[in-house]
Amino acid sequence: MNDLVVLDVYLSIMDTICSGTYDPKYCASLLMCKTVRAGKLGRKTGMGFFDYRK
Repeated sequence: MNDLVVLDVYLSIMDTICSGTYDPKYCASLLMCKTVRAGKLGRKTGMGFFDYRK
């Protein structure tokens, strides 16, 4: 589902929730952060956690 929402948007939402609640369970995972930094944003770029280029 994250790939469909677009990962950079999802990461921004998670950062907002995490900073608002100060609860680490709402913070984005390290894998999510690394994926976004690598430019793999989901269906928008054709790559995310899955490959959509086919």
